Amino acid sequence: MEQNWINHAIAAIEADFRRSSDTHLLKVDLPACGDITLYLKDESTHPTGSLKHRLARSLFLYGLCNGQIHQGTPIIEASSGSTAISEAYFAKLLGLPFIAVIPKGTSQEKIDKIAFYGGRCHLVEACDIYSEAARLAEEVGGHYMDQFTFAERATDWRGNNNIAESIFQQMSAEPHPVPDWIVVSAGTGGTSATIGRYIRYQGHPTRLCVADPDNSVFFDYFQTGDASLTTGQRSMIEGIGRPRVEPSFVASVIDRMSKVPDSAAFATIHVLEKMLGRRCGGSTGTNVYAALQIISDMVARNESGSVVSMICDGGERYLDSYYNDQWLADNGFDTESYRKQLEHFFETGVFKPVR
Repeated sequence: MEQNWINHAIAAIEADFRRSSDTHLLKVDLPACGDITLYLKDESTHPTGSLKHRLARSLFLYGLCNGQIHQGTPIIEASSGSTAISEAYFAKLLGLPFIAVIPKGTSQEKIDKIAFYGGRCHLVEACDIYSEAARLAEEVGGHYMDQFTFAERATDWRGNNNIAESIFQQMSAEPHPVPDWIVVSAGTGGTSATIGRYIRYQGHPTRLCVADPDNSVFFDYFQTGDASLTTGQRSMIEGIGRPRVEPSFVASVIDRMSKVPDSAAFATIHVLEKMLGRRCGGSTGTNVYAALQIISDMVARNESGSVVSMICDGGERYLDSYYNDQWLADNGFDTESYRKQLEHFFETGVFKPVR
């Protein structure tokens, strides 16, 4: 009887996957940058609106196939919001209760979306999400998904329709089909691990850059190798950046890391809104700012090629924060100098230092 339910659960997730189309790869022309093109993988078009939809699907399959999720098992997750939204979706699909342990200050739009899929939110201080999620899981006899540990191993990095395989397939008919760089940011580290491993497995010359926001330890860990680093602060870019080195962050597959100021990330999404006619989340701004820095370096060396980054989620979740000038001012973010820097880049291909 139990095996029948597991078989049904896996079939339900696979059927949901077959109903979903792949996400678009948007081409961003850069007239001032010569024969260099930027592409953005639009992960905001998943059913739950973010890149984390892929991770949630993988984590549920991982838990089911490892015998950790059974009929009626409560699902618990520590999350800054987007993963919890996606896991709430799959929990509802399987008829399982879901509790998201999320940091205080998570956007109300994300909280509402978790509730829309039948999930319950448990708000705590950012530093307590891990221990509280584990405690809750033990208290209710549930399964703690623990994305920060299992993200890098739940996804098949060799292919099987992962995001890396999708990018290279979609790039196959482009003028420069093998990207010079792929630029992502890290929350769990699962996406960068998947892409970095896939690049090596396929023997591509593509290099991987990971962009890290303020109040995150990943950049410093990449520089020092000190896994004990902590910040004691929460990243203001929801979904990426961590106060500790997460087990899923695999530094050895990364070729370069860029530290991106939060003000630069917010400026980038406001400039992108004018270019793309759509709003993107703060993690997208972090990714794209780092990608533009790389493109500027390529221009200076008179290189040609392609750079791929991604739209991690839509900006509608952040109307009261990242797209609210008063919120930006109240939190000390001065985006004007970075907006001018970006406008100058799009006009000339040159990244002038911010003064």
